[in-house]
Amino acid sequence: MNKPLNKTYNILIVDDHPIFCLGMAQLINKEPDLVVCGSESTAEKARSAIKKHKPDLVIMDISLKESNGLDLVEEIKQGYPDLPVLVLSMYDESLYAERALISGARGYIMKQKAIVQVVEALRQVLSGNVYASQKIKDKVFNRMVSSGKPDEKSSLDKLTNRELEVFRLIGDGLESKEIAERLSLSIKTVGTHRENIKEKFNLKHYTELVKFAVHWSQKIKK
Repeated sequence: MNKPLNKTYNILIVDDHPIFCLGMAQLINKEPDLVVCGSESTAEKARSAIKKHKPDLVIMDISLKESNGLDLVEEIKQGYPDLPVLVLSMYDESLYAERALISGARGYIMKQKAIVQVVEALRQVLSGNVYASQKIKDKVFNRMVSSGKPDEKSSLDKLTNRELEVFRLIGDGLESKEIAERLSLSIKTVGTHRENIKEKFNLKHYTELVKFAVHWSQKIKK
């Protein structure tokens, strides 16, 4: 779409790392037509900020405390279908990008590349385009047009968004109590997710799950 003359776009940042938010805000505010209208650290505060500021775009980390960022992406898509979301993550695109785009995000950037890519990504998304690598775009397209039979999915694809988050936190070395506190879940619910993950990965013991999760976490961070 053509950008209206003298249009200023309001950007809402949702991330629970204050220093990163400050750096992003300073970078974005240098652009004459982009302004950060708010910076929130939780999904609850983000919901209020969207109602208050009516941003033109939300840029958010999907690893938020007390909530699953992918669930928030879906919620924004349902409640504000014309509000684009640009997702940030410290993890490689092979982990979350496809899920983010299918959930309704309009773009995906790894935090390591955010400084050099964020302005271009914002402009692409604000113009109505999708910002992601061609590899991820092709993967999402192929998934949408394929039959999507369950037995054709990898074990990782079979995990729900919440199970994937629990699995990631296990790989980061967190115990069930810590995961429950981080995600605002009961320890029992975390245990249920843990058992579901073991079943989907065909693992018998919790120690096997921890070992696998740590190995996987180290691999995607390289």
